Amino acid sequence: MVQLASKKRNIASPRRRLFVILLLIAIVIFLLGNFVVQIYRVPTGSMEDTLLVGDWVVVNKLAYRFRAPQPEDIVVFRYPLNLTKTLIKRCAATEGQTVEIVGKVVSVDGRMFRDSEKVKFTDKYIIPALYSTRDNFGPIQVPIDELFVLGDNRDKSEDSRTWGFVEKGNLKGKVDLVIFSWAPDPNAPKLRSPYIFPLIEIFFYNLYHIPDRVRWSRIGSRVR
Repeated sequence: MVQLASKKRNIASPRRRLFVILLLIAIVIFLLGNFVVQIYRVPTGSMEDTLLVGDWVVVNKLAYRFRAPQPEDIVVFRYPLNLTKTLIKRCAATEGQTVEIVGKVVSVDGRMFRDSEKVKFTDKYIIPALYSTRDNFGPIQVPIDELFVLGDNRDKSEDSRTWGFVEKGNLKGKVDLVIFSWAPDPNAPKLRSPYIFPLIEIFFYNLYHIPDRVRWSRIGSRVR
């Protein structure tokens, strides 16, 4: 009887170890996903050419637990007008700083803001301040605990020029790198009813076009 009990314990022991290992892996994945990093897909072109539609980015959720957001950071946050939505923009100014835009040129505290080399303008026309805040804005001081953010695709971005400041409490983190990039394809098959056959079509279409839809050079690139 003693030998049988010993054998049972020996058999159960590896199972317990496997269970503990799997449990620890699940806990690590949970902690990473909820407290450390998170993956987001870029759905629009408002941050071109820094971030492209179809980029999957890694967001450091701990970045602003150890330091305050800084101008030039690319931040992820809850959209002030609809907190269920998430946006990605570049921080241009932080609390207490004064922002002014004159003829598309951004100034912070009287000095020209150091735009990324990937910031672009698609419209040469400058809209007068009387009609729009796109090209002429402020001057205005950023309130305490808030940020002023801009899209890098400056003429095609709705941002703090349109809907105001971002509260620090609505920040989700800082974008660190592009982990994957999948180029849009207007010719790709669409999901429609009945769903089973379009799903098969979509799967094989995307499988065939992997070489030309994956932006290989962007994978693993740092975001600045």
